[in-house]
Amino acid sequence: MGFRRPSVRIGLLREVVHLALDTLRTNKLRSGLTVLGVVIGITAIVGMTSLIRGFDQSLRDSIRELGPSTVFLAKFSGISLAAGNSFDDLLRRPNITVDDATAIEKLAPSVGIVDIWLGAGGPPTQARVTYDGERTKQLAVLGATENFAEVNFLKLEAGRFFTEGEVARRRNVVVLGDTPYQALFGKSGLDPVGKKVRIGQSEYTVIGVVGKRPAAGGFNLGQDDLVVIPETTYRKQFGIRMFRRGDGIIHQSVLIVAAPRVESERDTLIAEIQEIMRIRHGLKVDEANDFDIGTQDAALRVWEQVSRAVLLALVVISSIALMVGGIGVMAIMMISVTERTREIGVRKALGARRREILFQFLAEAVVLTAFGGILGIACGSAIGMLVNVVTGFPVSLPWWSFALGLGFSAAVGIFFGMVPAVRAARLDPIEALRHE
Repeated sequence: MGFRRPSVRIGLLREVVHLALDTLRTNKLRSGLTVLGVVIGITAIVGMTSLIRGFDQSLRDSIRELGPSTVFLAKFSGISLAAGNSFDDLLRRPNITVDDATAIEKLAPSVGIVDIWLGAGGPPTQARVTYDGERTKQLAVLGATENFAEVNFLKLEAGRFFTEGEVARRRNVVVLGDTPYQALFGKSGLDPVGKKVRIGQSEYTVIGVVGKRPAAGGFNLGQDDLVVIPETTYRKQFGIRMFRRGDGIIHQSVLIVAAPRVESERDTLIAEIQEIMRIRHGLKVDEANDFDIGTQDAALRVWEQVSRAVLLALVVISSIALMVGGIGVMAIMMISVTERTREIGVRKALGARRREILFQFLAEAVVLTAFGGILGIACGSAIGMLVNVVTGFPVSLPWWSFALGLGFSAAVGIFFGMVPAVRAARLDPIEALRHE
């Protein structure tokens, strides 16, 4: 007999699952309405996971464009905001200046390239660009050195970037982003290199065009809405601008970008920059930095905090839908137990044990919610793919999101099906047979 037990158990399992499916098939409308909450919850989990994962990968690719060794020195950044610092306190920090960049270039032994960005360390400088009667919308005007393209990993579609001599002589030369290029020259198909355009009231010679830059999620976030001019020319035309905020005046801060020598380590360069800036700002040993040093890794860590919060919110919202679906499953299963009380009594009278009755009703609940989970996975995947086709938004459908959805749905069936299953298993067979 011992050798037959496994086959007997398998047969019993098959019979119980078959009975569960038969019960669900005879109540199609009721079963469908019961699993609706489960379908909605799993659809939210799979659909939103596909979109969040796709956006996450896209944003990470954009951040990686900064380069693993690039170091950013700013008055403040998302690093300080993510750490919970007050925005007003951050605004009171001393500005980063061009002189700071000069000091780093001279005093940091590990530094290889230093670039300064004017118009990126505070409220952006904006202006319209015009050419032959065509004009652009308001665009960001960025002042930089000849190292801008190298530290920013920009790819030129046409022409070249300005030289050290052009920066030193304050030449009126400009490199166009993709947005001004398309607005001024895209329709006509003219070669923009060598053409004269006006930025505000000053005339500039176009020497290059930057290709389209990557953006998180494939959205147009204004990443191409810029023109780049020599930082010396920027200071000549725009100066170091001041902005009013409330009753105070905010001077524009400079963003400094640096990269280490080939033979040097990024962490060594960060330590050197930190030491130089602490000395220049007169900070004591026990005082915190009043500036931010950012890297690709730091940006990724900030994004991970945001993405974890988004995923937590997703789990909470989806759990509410699954809870509603689970309560529906429990209610329907309780009704099913009441309707089938006499059937349960007959089965017990014929020798069915409590655990077999318990297992049957649990199997019905699990099959019901698992079917809802499969529908939810299909709907969530379809929504993600539809969004991708219609908008181009990147999606990712990892296998674990399917397993997570199916696992959640089965867990809901077990958890909320347990009460009616226990009630059915505990029915007295004599009382059950008397039930009408």
